Amino acid sequence: MSTPRPQAGHFSILYFASAASFTNKSYDHLAAPMKLSTLFGHLEDMYPTINQRILHSCALTVNLEYVDAQADADMVVNEGDEVAVIPPVSSG
Repeated sequence: MSTPRPQAGHFSILYFASAASFTNKSYDHLAAPMKLSTLFGHLEDMYPTINQRILHSCALTVNLEYVDAQADADMVVNEGDEVAVIPPVSSG
């Protein structure tokens, strides 16, 4: 299943594993540009308690490159970018 391209002025955010279960979606398209520092707050507005239950332990990528939401807080997510929320995965 591929994610549809976002409309002009937007970027894609992909949800995997527990993030997809929590949102009941595999993706959203959000208005760009958006600083990485405001992304989690925006998602919290859309999905109350997502920060506490999901995002606090997730990895984050922007255009397939891992980023640190705190260290890279000034990074700007631009039109057409792809952000992925990747929860921890356990193996047995």
